[in-house]
Order: sequence, then C-alpha cells, then structure tokens
Amino acid sequence: MLKLIGAIFIVAATTWGGFEFAKRYSDRPKQIRQLRFALQSLEAEIMYGQTPLARAAEQIAAQVGPPVNQLFEQFAEKLKVGTFSARHAWNESLEDVWKKTVLKKGEYEALKHFGETLGQHDVTSQQKYIKLALGHLESEEKEAEIAQAKNEKMVRSLGFLSGLLLILLLM
Repeated sequence: MLKLIGAIFIVAATTWGGFEFAKRYSDRPKQIRQLRFALQSLEAEIMYGQTPLARAAEQIAAQVGPPVNQLFEQFAEKLKVGTFSARHAWNESLEDVWKKTVLKKGEYEALKHFGETLGQHDVTSQQKYIKLALGHLESEEKEAEIAQAKNEKMVRSLGFLSGLLLILLLM
C-alpha cells in the first residue's frame, strides 16, 4: 500500500514538474505579445497623444499584465524621480524585471537596444526605433511559437514518463 501511494506521489510530482516546465513555452509568446502591444501603445502615446514618457509608461502598465506591466511601472517611477535619464531608467527597469520573465536573449537585446534610443531623438526618429524593436519582437514571437508547438507537448509527456521510469527503477 505504501509503495502504491509513493508511486502516485512520484508520478504526480514529475508530471507537475513537466507541466511547469512546459508552461515556459506557452508563456514566452504571450509575454512577447504583451511587449509588442506595450510598444505599440507607447508609439501611439508619443506620436498622437504627445504624452510625457513617464505618464505614457504608467498608462501602458495599467493596460498589460505581469511581468511586462512591472517593467513599465518601474520605468515610470524612475522617470518621475528625475535622477535617471530615459535610457538609464529603461535599462535599470529592464534589468530588475528580466528575472521574472521567461523571455530569451533575443528579446532582451531588442529591448536593450530600444532603451538606448529612448528619449534621445525627435518624435519621428523615435517612431522608427519603436518600429525596429517591434520588428525584432515579431520575429522572436514567431520563433517562440515554433518552439512552443515543437516542445510543449513533449516536455509534458517527459514529466509523466520520467515518473514512470523512476517508479520502475525503484521497484
């Protein structure tokens, strides 16, 4: 009886681990879409609303979910303090929030490069840099969707099957 209960716990734990690991594959495209939406909103705020950067970041943070909203919340807070340039505030916020995301180096580089240009140019040039960042994120999103389709189901199955293998080895 104890062996059966132990076996159930092992299979449940490894299956849960597989599902948690597979969740990273489904969360990555979602977070990239949130970033793309946020940058599109930032573009609209800058181009058409003539909204100050700190206020635009606050409004965007209210529109997107975590962890992307945390990036824009921290960015707005750092801009309001006034001791940070837009570039420095963006890079600091990106560093702080990056650990909470499931994004990869490609997205990080696109956002970091975008941050280098933030607040440095006129409105039309800034729009070009936003479009460039959106293009990079779009290609990363396509790659993330391919990886999700290819690996998500396999990782879930591996969690379950590794539990079964562990039970067989222990018996």
